Amino acid sequence: MPAEELLPGPRGYRVAVVDYDVTANALYAPAELPSGLEGDYLDPFDKAPDSKLLSDPRFHAQNAYAIAMRILARFEFALGRRIKWGCEGHQLNILPHAFAEPNAFYSREDRSLFFGYFESRPDKNGATRTIYSSLSHDVVAHETTHAILDGLRARYLEPSSPDQGAFHEGFSDVIALLSVFSLPDVVAAVLDGKPKHQLIDQKLLTKARLFQSVLFGLAKEMGQELSGVRGKSLRHSIELKPGTNYMDDPEYLEVHARGELLLAAMLKSFLDIWVSRLNRIGTIADGKKDRSLVVEEGARAADHLLTMAIRAIDYCPPVDLLFSDYLSALLTVDREVVPDDKYGYRSALLANFGDFGIRPSTHADADGSWLRCNKEMIYSRTHFDSMLRDSEEVFRFVWENRRSLEIGDIGYIEVQSVRPSVRIAPDGFVLRETIAEHVQILTLRVEELEEDFNVSLSDEMEGWRSVRILGGGTLIFNEYGQLKYQIANHLLNNEADVTRQGRRLKYLWEQGFFDKHDRTGSFAALHLSRSGVKETVR
Repeated sequence: MPAEELLPGPRGYRVAVVDYDVTANALYAPAELPSGLEGDYLDPFDKAPDSKLLSDPRFHAQNAYAIAMRILARFEFALGRRIKWGCEGHQLNILPHAFAEPNAFYSREDRSLFFGYFESRPDKNGATRTIYSSLSHDVVAHETTHAILDGLRARYLEPSSPDQGAFHEGFSDVIALLSVFSLPDVVAAVLDGKPKHQLIDQKLLTKARLFQSVLFGLAKEMGQELSGVRGKSLRHSIELKPGTNYMDDPEYLEVHARGELLLAAMLKSFLDIWVSRLNRIGTIADGKKDRSLVVEEGARAADHLLTMAIRAIDYCPPVDLLFSDYLSALLTVDREVVPDDKYGYRSALLANFGDFGIRPSTHADADGSWLRCNKEMIYSRTHFDSMLRDSEEVFRFVWENRRSLEIGDIGYIEVQSVRPSVRIAPDGFVLRETIAEHVQILTLRVEELEEDFNVSLSDEMEGWRSVRILGGGTLIFNEYGQLKYQIANHLLNNEADVTRQGRRLKYLWEQGFFDKHDRTGSFAALHLSRSGVKETVR
């Protein structure tokens, strides 16, 4: 976590804790914590018993602040640049006791993360206790990831395919759980229940045994009390049987269920990679291995996979994302930084994603990674230095090369962002790139889509109805300003685009999107639907 001067709250340069309780209509006194600028940070709760941590609202505030800042710092490390939130402004508000309800969510409009609290189920003596979602590492990390992903790819909240709707949930679960597994103390605690033993039997280190001890162990530790807030994504995902094409199963069109497929593929890849790393460690005595090395290798595997998961966002199209696009992005970004794949990260991802019906993009190379751009481009009319940071200069490049980039001449074109990226490989190799996103928007009537572009739509859609379709691409430039990759979902350039647009509009029509007022979706309602609690209007 970055050291910074903290105001009461705590309030730092990116996160501001505002302890307001909507249900009680109360604003609690802000927590005053020492700043980590001079010497070591002194944690006022370092020696506090669990009873105090559970009951003291100042610790709840510190915990939510610390986890949110850790996740933000992790993204900035992986991408090699500062990251903006999806909402306006530089600071994200966190409300650790927002309301008496089993829910937690990110709100772009309120520039905030809201964490609820609620009473537990009665125990055998009839007693209950208050459960605070702001004390859960994975819940805080999950909601923080929503806010960060919204800043990286704002149009992923646009209604699109089932994959794009599920990606926000699945990706946030992936980041939350890999961030937990990257903590050595957590890995040691769930490994075999004997964290103080120096050795561990190698019979306990097979994929099947780690699956039971680590994944099911963590699911059990998380317990049932917060299942209404976090859902049961971890337990459901590890219970999914591989070898089934879930992607075409109607049951897995619902966003949370579909997001569990992404989480299942990533967690089982994590186990394969961990086992691969453990196979390089010899035994010490009687078929036993050094526990500290086993824990260290597990945390390293999770941490590297976490880095890959974050970096892959830069290699995804800005609109109409599919899980297949994300898989190709994962494979490409790792190949760029770690060409030799010594521990089999890419092979593990390919195999485990395939086990759940997720294949690389149809636009990918034979190994599943994105094809390099080998098109003739016009560079003489743009300035190299400005291309690294100026959206106007990148738009000039896009406009001059719109035919080579297959963007076409219809619709409104806009460069949404130009971001530098510095990636550091495990061997110290530094990869510098510039990431630019452009989108293309066209609004027209249903009858025009059908007659002029041969887009197949639902017979129930009225011809007069106005619809908006999107296209766009991510441009990856190397450190010399040359285009390396174009990762795009075009507007209406070819038959595949026409099919994609028709499939998207049919899906939205079937989901009743055109009858809804809130077309960007609500994380509050989405998470309430997971918990089974009726939505509250605020």
